[in-house]
Amino acid sequence: MDATRENFSQLVLGNSEKGPVMVHFWTPKAGPCMLLMPRLVKLTAEYNGKFLLVMVNTDELGHIARQYGVTSVPTVKFFRHGQVVHTIHGADPDAEFRKVLDRFIARDNDAIHVRALTSRQHGDEHAARMLLVEAALADPDNPRIPADLAKLLMSGGELQQAHDLLTALSPTLREDAEISRLITHLDFILTAHVAPPPADLVQRIAQDANDLEARYQLAAQCLVADDMGHAMVELLEIVRRDRSFRQDIGRRGLVSLFDLLGAAHPLTTQYRPLLVNALH
Repeated sequence: MDATRENFSQLVLGNSEKGPVMVHFWTPKAGPCMLLMPRLVKLTAEYNGKFLLVMVNTDELGHIARQYGVTSVPTVKFFRHGQVVHTIHGADPDAEFRKVLDRFIARDNDAIHVRALTSRQHGDEHAARMLLVEAALADPDNPRIPADLAKLLMSGGELQQAHDLLTALSPTLREDAEISRLITHLDFILTAHVAPPPADLVQRIAQDANDLEARYQLAAQCLVADDMGHAMVELLEIVRRDRSFRQDIGRRGLVSLFDLLGAAHPLTTQYRPLLVNALH
């Protein structure tokens, strides 16, 4: 389907509550876009209605493209539950698109996963854990299962165990949008728990502006205190000073917060362009 200014919200965000939505940001001026489009249409037939393909012409809907950080075309973004869960830049091979789709489309062994979630809803967390472990063994490439197991551990206060579980996953699974967000979220919480008082951190930064560990610890404490604005200030400064610090935690932290707050939140609209400028 073709997106318009009027239907984008329901077409993409609304439908992503029902299943995966693949959004192709394109322009008729770019040859690679025109070559990719029929390949994506062919995939919709191959998957027989298990995902929705939406075309966004950036010449007509540039404001939507900018809202989602699209700076070049073709770009394909996958939406689930109102959020971007994966992005492919350029006309990658069909196998790459299938790999992403398969993460979010229901599988035959999802029945075990559903039983685990049902057990959790009924208060039987032990049974839920055992079933999630069984599901993970049966479907090791499915990121939804370790994500749910980590959330179960987090709800029980087992933050370090949840962090250890997720960081032990394969690099491919750790790149999944939800897994990456959970790891970043846990990093912040665990860091805030052991960080010095904020006043001490502010003093350290005043004495040495390149004390990135102090900036990161201060950002973590701000996030735990629900002070998103000050956290973004420190994370952006980390990006500007050293992208390699803690595996690019400045950028990862900001992107995670943008996803949490949503594209229309004032802090997202303020800091997303600043992040783009810092990356270039």
